[in-house]
This record gives sequence, C-alpha cells and structure tokens, in this order.
Amino acid sequence: MRSKFPERRLRPVKSREYEVEQILPLVKPGLFGTDGVRGLANQEPMTAETVLALGRGLAYICKKERTAGGKILIGKDTRTSGYVFEYALCAGICSTGMDVLLVGPMPTGGVSFLTSNMRCDAGAVVTASHNPWEYNGLKLFSREGLKLSSEVEAEIEQCISSKILDDVRPTGADIGRASRINDALGRYVVFVKNTFPKHLALDGLRIVLDCAHGAGYKAAPLIFHELGAKLNCLGINPNGENINLNSGSMHPEMVCSAVSDTGAHIGIALDGDADRIALSDEYGNEISGDQIIGIIAEDMLKKGALRKRTIVATIMSNSGLDRRIEELGGSVIRTAVGDHFVVERLISEGLNFGGEPTGHVIHLDHVLCSDGIIAALQVARIMVETGKPLSELAAPIRLIPQICRNVEVSTKPDLKSIPGLQDAIRSSQALLADKGRLLVRYSGTQSLCRVMAEGENYSELQSIVDYISSIIRKYCHNNAE
Repeated sequence: MRSKFPERRLRPVKSREYEVEQILPLVKPGLFGTDGVRGLANQEPMTAETVLALGRGLAYICKKERTAGGKILIGKDTRTSGYVFEYALCAGICSTGMDVLLVGPMPTGGVSFLTSNMRCDAGAVVTASHNPWEYNGLKLFSREGLKLSSEVEAEIEQCISSKILDDVRPTGADIGRASRINDALGRYVVFVKNTFPKHLALDGLRIVLDCAHGAGYKAAPLIFHELGAKLNCLGINPNGENINLNSGSMHPEMVCSAVSDTGAHIGIALDGDADRIALSDEYGNEISGDQIIGIIAEDMLKKGALRKRTIVATIMSNSGLDRRIEELGGSVIRTAVGDHFVVERLISEGLNFGGEPTGHVIHLDHVLCSDGIIAALQVARIMVETGKPLSELAAPIRLIPQICRNVEVSTKPDLKSIPGLQDAIRSSQALLADKGRLLVRYSGTQSLCRVMAEGENYSELQSIVDYISSIIRKYCHNNAE
C-alpha cells in the first residue's frame, strides 16, 4: 500500500535581522536550581539525608493547608540511585504525618498528571532528567500538577534550615503510610492516548522510538503501538546505569541514523524523564526544538486554537521561530530559561502553548508541564491530518545560524565580576551590530556556562563564542588565579 507520507525536496534556509540581547543571570543560591534539586548522587545536595529533609519540608508545607491526613505521590526514572532517594523522600514525608503513593518509573508528565488526578497534595519525581546516570535530582509539583514556584521552594528551604521541623514528630497512628499504586502506568497511558483525536490512528506510520533507557521505556512504546504505529524501539532496556547513554534526545544522531537505515517516516527520541524530545525527519535530519514548537504552533494558529495567537519561548530560542510565527500573524513572548518559567508566563498571560529549544514542549490544554510523549503525538497527528512528511512541516521554520557552547565550570562567580568578560561582551555586540544576539548564562542544573551567539556570519559567531568561552574557562575553575 502506498504511503500517505511521500518523499519531497528540501528547501533552502534563509536568515533574518534581529536584535542584540545580553542576558547574564546568576544561578539561584540554595538547594533548588532552575529545575528542582539536582547533583551527583550521594554528594550534596543529593544525599539521602538532604532528600529526607526535603521530604519533611514538603510535607510540612502541605500540612499547613489541611487539618489532618494528606498524601504525596512519588515517581522516579530508572537510575540505580533512585532506590535511595525514593525511599529517603518517602521516609521524610511519612515521618511528618503524610501518606505516600509510590508509582515507580514514570515520565515527569505522568507524575504531574497523576498528582492532580489522584487528588494528592503534592507530587515528586526522582530524576536528573537528561543528566548522566551518576546524577539524580528532585522535581516537585503542587496539587494542581504544576512545578512548585520559587516562593514555595524558598519556603521549603527555610523549613530545613530553621528549627521549625524539630518538633514535628507525630507518633502512633499519626505516622504516615506508604502504598504502591499498581495501575499508575495504565492510568497515564490512557490519559496520553486521550490527547490524540479518537477518529484518527497512526496506522501506516513507521516510527523509530528511542526511550533513552529512561522513565518512558514502558509507556511510550505502549502508547504509540496502541494507536497503530509500526515501531522500531531503541533504549528500552534500562539497567540503572545506561539512562541517556548514547541514546535518547541527548544523542539524536542515534535516532536519525536509525531512521535513515530503516526508512521510517519519523524518529522520536525522549530524554531520561521523557519531558523533552528530539525528532528526526524521514531523511534522518534532526528537527530542532524550535521547529517542533513552530510546527505545533502553526497548526494551532490555523485552527484558531492558539490563545491570543501567542506562544511563550525562552531567551535561548532561535529568532527564526519568531519570524515564522509573525509571518502567520502570531507573536512570541520571551521568558527566562526553564520550562517552569514558560508555564508561569503562559498562565499569567492566559496562553496555552510554548516551549524551549531543548525540546521541552508545553501544551496546557493537555498537561501542566512539558511532556515529550504528548508533544511527539501532536507532531504525528499533524503528519496524519495533513499527509505531509515531517521535513515539509519543518521547512518553513527557517533557523538563523546559531552556536551554543557549553563551557564546563567548577565555580560560578558573578559573571559581571569576571575580569575582561564585560569588555569581551561589548566588543562582540559591536561586531554583531543590529543583526545578532549574544547570551551568556550559567546552567541551573549542570556545572556549565552556556555561551550562545546568533547572527548571519557563522565564522564570526565561532570567533565570538571561542573568545568568550576562553575567558570563562580561565576564571571559572577552582584553580584559577
């Protein structure tokens, strides 16, 4: 039977003019970074003792909202250290008098959904997302399924650092209990399938699906298989030490290669907690996160489903996304890096769609955080409805040349205090004039400083990034003079 997803010719990429922008934020001090708590497992802040304290702090905050009882849901990804932190968090919560529901390996989007669906007071997922297996972390959710605000995170830190929890020692029947929810995965699978139109199916769509040996290794294949897709699955054999290892969205070249080898229509790669995706078109070319956002936004604009005809993106998104949305009569609001900042802006502005170039895609009509499986389903739906291959859907989002360098650092001093950095930034901005952007910022989840330059001349961008990176590398190490 002839496929409804035909081959097509590639289109040239064009650039555009855009404004210079300099962003120099500092990493928030304390336990919480830009996306929860994260670090090398068994080293602060990710020790059993600290995670137990975080559980006590979270439960204490939740108990202030109720007179008695209450429950908190805990999920995790597939890291070996997940056993340590799952039970440490559980112990902290139960010791404060709240119950725990354990759901085991579960995508972050699933924890968000289940927290709200099961009427929990809060939710937590033990995960370091896209980081290597040696790391771990915590992402915490409100009863609505939203990531905790910075204000609530600060309140939890205050509980831990003060003496306020010393007297919170329930005894007897007031100690919390833990139970495992055996049908949690099935609940999430049904929920995600219900985001896909009931009159459609993925029959005839050949998909390479890479689950990164992570939290989506069971759910994602089930969902796409039950919707009729023909699957070639990678990264579905977690052993506790192979999460994100040469697989998933952190290594999109793997799924791209598999698409080329198998003749699939699309490649889908998740990360360790399945909250982000990378895609490959039918030629084995990677489709960027900004292009994914653009494809879904264009579909929503044409259907009148994009509220206020506006999306929310971060300062790191390519300016080519702005141009395409503006061509379609829409607009883009920029926010700080971090998918929870995108969600907060969406809610405050009364909007329903946005994301990050990392592959975090947030569709508030479905779930209150980024969910890679739902995002991939939306792209697959658009392919089915239009009969167009992914390369054709992505082609109108013409990205501007951009280089993003991740510079490893061992310390994170105020960027404004680094000798010569401000002069380098000013001279680089002068070189870019009014046709480029320059961003310098620390990662909130890794020991990295990100240097991004965007403009018309690639070799010029390379020189700028090399120059600024060398300064940061020199002064952001413990042995720097």
